[in-house]
Amino acid sequence: MEITLRPWQTQDAPALQQLCADVDRSYLSDRLPSPYTLEDARQWLSYVRIREEERQGIFRAIWADGRIVGNISIECQADVRRRDGELGYLLDRSCWSRGIMTQAVAMIRTQAYTSLDIVRISALVYAPNTASRRVLEKNGFALEGIAVDAITKNGKLYDAYLYADLRKNHE
Repeated sequence: MEITLRPWQTQDAPALQQLCADVDRSYLSDRLPSPYTLEDARQWLSYVRIREEERQGIFRAIWADGRIVGNISIECQADVRRRDGELGYLLDRSCWSRGIMTQAVAMIRTQAYTSLDIVRISALVYAPNTASRRVLEKNGFALEGIAVDAITKNGKLYDAYLYADLRKNHE
């Protein structure tokens, strides 16, 4: 399957709203508003535009089957971790298990190392999210450690798996 990553555009707000309103939230941050409104989408798109202008992140819509099916980003951390880009993504349930996210991670990694002043990309994954862990492993991300009981989601504690990819491994 061929996918495309493209910058988010203002006119994508309705598609983003629909994607985030319907997404499986089991392993996502609680920062994602619920319900997710059109105004939430517009605010996030404004945030993305500013962060990209500042060269502090890359935020992309994932296109497959002629529509937006997901979101993927690498956002620079702050302070002493400013050269570490945090990877985050979500995908429409109808597109799971089709290799879309594995391709998207490979594509955005290349873009991030080309355009951002980072030396590593990290991702924090809830322990039971084996599909996401597998996506990272297929892309050569190394498991750096496990933070025990580090995540609280829906009243449950989860271990957090820290994965990372280093720029120097791609030079």
